[in-house]
Amino acid sequence: MVAHVRTVAFAGIDVVGIDVQVQMTSGLPAFTVVGLPDKAVGESRERVRAALHAMGLALPNKRITVNLSPADRLKEGSHYDLPIALGLLGAMELLSQEDLEHFVALGELALDGRLLSATGVLPAAIFAAAHNQGLICPASQAREAQWSDNRQILAATNLLSVLNHFKGTQVLAYTRASDFDESGKPPVTDLPSALDLREIKGQETAKRALEVAAAGGHHLLMTGPPGSGKSMLAARLPGLLPKLQPSEVLELSMILSIAGEIKTGHLSNRRPFRDPHHSASTAALVGGGNRARPGEISLAHLGVLFLDELPEFNHKTLEALRQPLETGRISIARANYHLTYPARVQLIAAMNPCRCGHLADPIQACRRAPSCGATYQNKISGPLFDRFDLHIDVPAVRPSDLAAPPPSEGSAQVGARVQTARQVQNQRLKDLDAGPQIRCNADVDGDMLMRIAEPETAGKTLLHEAAERFALSARAYHRVIRVARTLADLEGKTAVARIHIAEALSYRKQGPYQTVPLRAVG
Repeated sequence: MVAHVRTVAFAGIDVVGIDVQVQMTSGLPAFTVVGLPDKAVGESRERVRAALHAMGLALPNKRITVNLSPADRLKEGSHYDLPIALGLLGAMELLSQEDLEHFVALGELALDGRLLSATGVLPAAIFAAAHNQGLICPASQAREAQWSDNRQILAATNLLSVLNHFKGTQVLAYTRASDFDESGKPPVTDLPSALDLREIKGQETAKRALEVAAAGGHHLLMTGPPGSGKSMLAARLPGLLPKLQPSEVLELSMILSIAGEIKTGHLSNRRPFRDPHHSASTAALVGGGNRARPGEISLAHLGVLFLDELPEFNHKTLEALRQPLETGRISIARANYHLTYPARVQLIAAMNPCRCGHLADPIQACRRAPSCGATYQNKISGPLFDRFDLHIDVPAVRPSDLAAPPPSEGSAQVGARVQTARQVQNQRLKDLDAGPQIRCNADVDGDMLMRIAEPETAGKTLLHEAAERFALSARAYHRVIRVARTLADLEGKTAVARIHIAEALSYRKQGPYQTVPLRAVG
């Protein structure tokens, strides 16, 4: 007899159905798992054996073969423990095939038979619902699974309770009505931001740039000495951004589930903020590795990726960001797999002007100034530098600013203006039928950009003069127009005027060490 149990494998955020086939035949006692398992799947034999022993069951003295089909796809992770155990119970005729064929199962087994949490429960639940099947998962992840449209979720604390449920001696509840709101979904956690822009004194120019970045979804690079407030500014950006829409919450949660980042099953409509250390490897930042996992750029999908001390990152690691920043996705190609993860992020970076950080200070600057500044900043390649829409200098805070009372305008007031500008953009893009992948001004390109942001005559003349005189690349040219469109949206203007082009140009630099002098272009 061959028992069949359905489970899943993950290819990026895509879910692939896996048929776990368990056969017991006469011959020398053996327990073999085939079908291209990794080490974690191969070790499931001992976990399953111990879990059955904890239930008072022993494996028959037969030849046991577990095949994970399709056999040419790599199987990774500990979530195969539960389907393998259920397949063994089916082969031992303790469970009927009719019971097993209506469910997708996943979960890790402890040695005492308890079901431990596994990665990917949410996408597995959605996959099961799409195939008219229920889901068997650990009880600790029931709330996460309930975010799918699947209403046949068996959340069990141990393997014995699953067996008893199908035997009719115990009932595992599918869902509880109290867990859902009027829309039929579990409630979304709305965590207010504890960081307020009012806590930052001075730095009015930097605050303005942060507001523009939030309103249009633009990438921002801040350069300034240590202690000037760059990290504080970046940390307050999520508090200015609009909350995630329900579809965006689910989109982000699919990635977090595969990465094992949903700890309590509660989902938040706050945009993510990821700030990896500059020692992060390429695989940690963009994803991949021996066991492919989403990187920081995917975990920050629809949110903010903050890179502090930008020149201290490995050069190859930074260069790996160039393509996903343009396409909004990261494709990882290896000899044994090819994966794609969403990676539509807003990149915020901060750096010192030189290694000592005091390039413009005649008292504290090192003896190698100013050449040390050019050497240090040129660690950032031109193509990566060109992908930042906004470049600002963040000077040291003056003592008079520190002694001044707190600013009257905080994150609530700035966030309200950002929300209004985003609503204008959403309505404009909806009227143009732009598609779900274009959410703000920073995403618009090509003919659509010129349709919504073509400058007036005076602004167009100023932009052309600046582009010719300072050899702006085509990418930089269009980024100036996008920023100008955002500036007009913040003012509630329909047309992009010369003043908007001028301010947008003030946020550009010719290279890592030279600012575009606007006075030279009138």
